[in-house]
Amino acid sequence: MRAEQRQKLYIGGEWVEPDGGHYEVVNPADESVVGLAPEASRAQVEEAARAAAEAFGPWSRTRPEERAAILDRAADVIQREFEPWAELARAETGAPTGIARGMQVGVGVSRFRRYAKGALEPVERGLPPQVTEAGPMGRASVLGALEVRQPVGVVTCITSYNNPWANPAGKVAPALAMGNTVVVKPAPQDPLSVFRMAEALAEAGIPPGVVNVVSGRAVEVGEAAVDSPSVDMVSFTGSTGVGQRIAEVCGRSMKRQLMELGGKGAAVVFEDADLDAAVMGIGTTFSFYSGQICTAPTRVIVHRSVYAELVEKLTGYLAFMKVGDPAVKGTVVGPVISAVHRDRVESYVELGRKEGARIAYGGERPVVGEGRGFYVAPTLLVDCTNDMRVVREEIFGPVVVVVPFDGGEDEAVALANDSEYGLLSYVWSGDAARAFRVARRLRAGGVGVNTIGRNMEAPFGGFKRSGVGRDVGSYALHAYSEVQSIVWAG
Repeated sequence: MRAEQRQKLYIGGEWVEPDGGHYEVVNPADESVVGLAPEASRAQVEEAARAAAEAFGPWSRTRPEERAAILDRAADVIQREFEPWAELARAETGAPTGIARGMQVGVGVSRFRRYAKGALEPVERGLPPQVTEAGPMGRASVLGALEVRQPVGVVTCITSYNNPWANPAGKVAPALAMGNTVVVKPAPQDPLSVFRMAEALAEAGIPPGVVNVVSGRAVEVGEAAVDSPSVDMVSFTGSTGVGQRIAEVCGRSMKRQLMELGGKGAAVVFEDADLDAAVMGIGTTFSFYSGQICTAPTRVIVHRSVYAELVEKLTGYLAFMKVGDPAVKGTVVGPVISAVHRDRVESYVELGRKEGARIAYGGERPVVGEGRGFYVAPTLLVDCTNDMRVVREEIFGPVVVVVPFDGGEDEAVALANDSEYGLLSYVWSGDAARAFRVARRLRAGGVGVNTIGRNMEAPFGGFKRSGVGRDVGSYALHAYSEVQSIVWAG
């Protein structure tokens, strides 16, 4: 192991040796060691939070044009280092090359560009004046009012392992654009890419303490990043269970929260749907991050009249999906993030079998190369019912469950809404009026109508146990701000 592979923490504008030593970051594709990640101590996390708190005053008062210029320069650095950093992202996550390039590093660049522009968006809005009569509160007057968006303060950004570029950039860039300072705690499985993001910001001229990155596998690292008295807000992407524990800690000191949690996306397919289009959309569950994405259409609710045809088309679609080394051209489905997660996904497939579901495709562990790596076969579970755990619980892998329905819109909506989750759902129908009518009835933060595409200016977030708050586009700027009112007598 070369010394330069031992990553340092980034605290207060300095690269700092970790108190807890280093741990190995493992390539999910072949189980080789990608590099050594730093294990921070609680004291170092608290030091990072204090550095962010000290930097907040000066940074929050910088001109928006200065913040925009730094974010733009950071995007330039990421673009310059695009190839090696995409290679690192692929090695850390097991994502196929195209995903690592386009959806990871590429999206990271675009989000820094977007929020460089976002830093220049207006933060003040005049409200209609109000005429008041003379009374106990004083003489008659005309009261003017101004709505002002102010930065929250120090934001802890706890990021997910499925995308070490898009997810952190989607938190860090809008938070900085609004004038906040940040402590970033990346997922322990793939933190090295986030340190590259810190390098880009440092080269771009970010002042010391404005951005801090601390990593570690120990629970106390995340706990310190949440419960530090210097932290004013926590932005978290991850499982609902962890999100609930974070929310409980935040509630004790009234820290602001932005939570993007689990999902079990319903894909409602009516009898008049374009089944080929529906299959292409549903099929992204298998190909996109190997199903490790909370927005995936993993729960298909299909009308009985087209049930057999849809299952046949999905099975045929799966037959052309190449599972293999993400570095090899033509690979569509790479590994999942770890052996522990592979075993978890496989246990759900076996559970589905025991619950009475039929495995229409997949179910056996694929062997890739020399048999190393954490590969899961894309799996289609059919003949499912809504009371099965495989239908109700988030599997977070390349597994789709199919539930038939016999009635009309009411039954389809009831089945789709019978879930603890409500992040993204989908409707496929040839009748646009019906599709939009059903979309409005779904208890989900977003609904795709005949598409799995995302409008990146539309608000993103979940109903129910899928989260709290909204981000993306200008909504992210709002998420990382407090609203202040200023009132004066005219």
